[in-house]
Amino acid sequence: MRKSHPVRRAVLAGAATVSGIVLLLSLKPASDPGSAQAAGQAPPAAAGQAPQGGVNGAVTGDAAQTQYGAVQVRLTMANGKITQAEAVQAPKGGRSDQITASSVPRLNQAAVAAQSAEIDAVSGATYTSAGYKKSLQSALDKAKASAGAQQGSGGAQTLTGDVAQTQYGPVQVRVTVAGGKITKAEAVQAPKGGRSDQITSSSVPRLNQAAVAAGNADIDAVSGATYTSAGYKKSLQSALDKAPAGGGSSQAAGSGGGQAAGSGGGQAATQTLTGSVAQTQYGPVQVRVTVAGGKITKAEAVQAPKGGRSDQITSSSVPRLNQAAVAAGNAQIDAVSGATYTSAGYKQSLQSALDQAGG
Repeated sequence: MRKSHPVRRAVLAGAATVSGIVLLLSLKPASDPGSAQAAGQAPPAAAGQAPQGGVNGAVTGDAAQTQYGAVQVRLTMANGKITQAEAVQAPKGGRSDQITASSVPRLNQAAVAAQSAEIDAVSGATYTSAGYKKSLQSALDKAKASAGAQQGSGGAQTLTGDVAQTQYGPVQVRVTVAGGKITKAEAVQAPKGGRSDQITSSSVPRLNQAAVAAGNADIDAVSGATYTSAGYKKSLQSALDKAPAGGGSSQAAGSGGGQAAGSGGGQAATQTLTGSVAQTQYGPVQVRVTVAGGKITKAEAVQAPKGGRSDQITSSSVPRLNQAAVAAGNAQIDAVSGATYTSAGYKQSLQSALDQAGG
């Protein structure tokens, strides 16, 4: 029998090796992000995007006002990742219905895919996209704050207050809380245009400094900027209210957003939570609740429709809605007869407040 030539044996061995490698590669599971998305799964979040730390449950961002209506985003999170995004408010009526129906599902998908607010605007829906991204960022800020509290590390939390409407324009405040103190305060929205530019540039830096120095929302108004100061303080208080129980400081908590007052460190902490502003046909509704031991102990409307007949409807319906919220312990309450719009706004803002408590 003829012996195989050495060169021929080497060629045959090399071919066998290549065939084996190709076979192994063909059996390796797909691992690129595109294949995960195609399967309907959210891709892994990159560092610095969705807040990590085991955040679970629903988080509702602040309502962002646009030229065509409010946009508000709610996220469902599991183990610190966005698993679902939805717009609980979006522009409606006329052509807005078509634009919303087309753009919002794409924005929802983009938020889950990106795991952050760094998403592209949808062509033809510039205002809706901008509002969506702003509310989405607000929701992520709240989730980040919650994650910091859960970890109990005392790390920095970024808290964005609700938009406070003033006679000259909206004011919105964002604070950074670290080590139990406000370390930074900034106005992400402030009145602008005409003389407002001068007033804003003069007053806002002083209000920022005052917030850091005081550690709460009990700061003096800046002379000549009464409306801006009032809006600043209101939004600042809203931001501090969003600090989860145990995550704030004795200073920040003193303004309404931290630990239970009094002694008894082993008792369940009391949280004051302010919901997002819900826009209704007759005016904004905003609810603040106090939660202790997992129950709503107090509910109040810090904003409600007013003027004309609205005064009568508000004075009649809001106390009943407050009582219903405490009795039910959730937002599943009946509308008050004759106050359909106020009731709907109340329930929406109430749900937003409870979302911040993870409930």
